Amino acid sequence: MQFKLERDLCFFDVEATGLHVIRDRIIQIGLVKYLPSGGEPLEYSTYVNPGIPISEEAMRITGITPDIVRNEPAFKQVAQEILDFIGDADLSGYNCNRFDIPILMEEFARVGIDFSIDQRRIIDVQRIFYRMEPRSLKAAHIYYCGEKMENAHDALADVRATAAVLSGQLERYQETDYEDDNGVLSRPVQNDMQVLHDFTNDAHMLDVTQRLKYNGEGEVVFNFGKYSGRKVVDVFREEPDYHHWIMKKEFSVQVKKIVNRIYEEEVKGK
Repeated sequence: MQFKLERDLCFFDVEATGLHVIRDRIIQIGLVKYLPSGGEPLEYSTYVNPGIPISEEAMRITGITPDIVRNEPAFKQVAQEILDFIGDADLSGYNCNRFDIPILMEEFARVGIDFSIDQRRIIDVQRIFYRMEPRSLKAAHIYYCGEKMENAHDALADVRATAAVLSGQLERYQETDYEDDNGVLSRPVQNDMQVLHDFTNDAHMLDVTQRLKYNGEGEVVFNFGKYSGRKVVDVFREEPDYHHWIMKKEFSVQVKKIVNRIYEEEVKGK
């Protein structure tokens, strides 16, 4: 199925030294970009020298060893070409909301590039799959594409499989009703990137690591720790050091930008 696009749609996947989106580093990235004009998608893939050790678990899962990336470019050497390849595209991936997007944002931030997702639609194929047919990417490929997936955990192979799975999901579910927790029926798996974005993202969450969210009144509250559920601005007014603590600790660059804006505009600005 051909995707109905208003702007470019870039599928991507990263392999990393581990699973911590702030401490760990990218060791391989693969991207496949679909254009509204149609035609063959554009592809980009590169290994990355992370500059830190690769965990034993990551080597076991990906097969990427220090010898493979030893002579590969550092992220700062390929950051601009990755950014140029993505351009203004919407983003899609498998579990991209929780891992691929935040770790990529951190890598860009380390080299001084502000990679914003505010104006991009994000389509997490895993969220569609888990809601409709809870299984893994490999099983998803068999289920939706009717064939086994080759070279699992190779970034570019995973990206190609993810794109194929989304196409299969659109064919399978475009006439399928989905019932939400409130008993409301809809058909959210449509060949429409905005509809898919809305279905695969929680509108209450402000950041991809889910540390901040909107409450019922549309106010920004903490979604972790001792102040979970409390308004960020109220906490900062009562305890300004909590803002400084967040800025120094291992929170994502996205969280730090949001809380710093609130502190500067709503706490110091009053």
